[in-house]
Amino acid sequence: MKKIAVLTSGGDAPGMNAAVRAVVRTALNQGIEVFGVIRGYNGLIKDELIPMSLRSVSDIIHRGGTVLYTARSPEFCTEEGMRKAVETCHRHGIEGVVVCGGDGSFRGAQDLTNHGIPCIGIPCTIDNDIACCESTIGYDTAANTVVEMVDKLRDTSQSHDRCSVVEVMGRHAGWLALTAGMAVGATAILVPERSCDFQREIVDRMRNTSNTGKHHFIIMVAEGVGHVSELAERIEEATGVETRATVLGHVQRGGSPSARDRVLASQMGNYAVHMLMEGKSNRVVAIQANKLVDYDINEALAMKKPFNLKKFEVAKEISI
Repeated sequence: MKKIAVLTSGGDAPGMNAAVRAVVRTALNQGIEVFGVIRGYNGLIKDELIPMSLRSVSDIIHRGGTVLYTARSPEFCTEEGMRKAVETCHRHGIEGVVVCGGDGSFRGAQDLTNHGIPCIGIPCTIDNDIACCESTIGYDTAANTVVEMVDKLRDTSQSHDRCSVVEVMGRHAGWLALTAGMAVGATAILVPERSCDFQREIVDRMRNTSNTGKHHFIIMVAEGVGHVSELAERIEEATGVETRATVLGHVQRGGSPSARDRVLASQMGNYAVHMLMEGKSNRVVAIQANKLVDYDINEALAMKKPFNLKKFEVAKEISI
């Protein structure tokens, strides 16, 4: 193998740059030429490739976002778009592609592999919804960002004896809400994976908590549950407690990656290159029991990630 490419696709996640850095430096150390693809699969279609050197990835390990930029590419899902992407790879002699992204990005890698371009996926998503991977790149940083923001929000909630209903990202997964909610001691955590009894789990808990002398509350809501403004109105009407809704939004995607995400991204990037060198393709790098492993993309996409109900119950028991 003499030439590979690396791209970032889908929603950005802190740690993507660390993964790109690891891919580039591992490949160059093995005598492999590396191209960076600008704006994900769109870059393959439009032939926006740049040669990467050791210095082109200097001082990016600590930066959020992605220096290669990212974009969603409807055209790549068409046969014409796929043909253009494959032609770009052939034009530059690309023998393998490392794809940093989430499940949608891995489906693209699967299609590219099926068209003769070997691909390895690296799970980069703050949602932590890749079933084969215990912790995805960006998840730890995003959780820390949510904790920092909610800690600030708690200060003003306490000053006014308010209830703050906070929506966090995660699409249809509640992992970010659960981890951050547990970390900030949320009175209640609402996730798509579990139904919520409004009266018992929110209203009654707030009243019981108030009876013990605490008069401010944090309700953590995953975006897959949604309707935080309506929920805030219902809570205020049912409890009489002044309630405000806060949607943290895309601030959760930004910021310098945590040490954990930097190390994980570095390990996964290195692992991905060595897999290509070994002739492997259509694989996803993952971490299980603190060990790097890999799965066939088909298998990885078919897996369902069981929600950590035990952790959920612990959070509920101690947040009173």
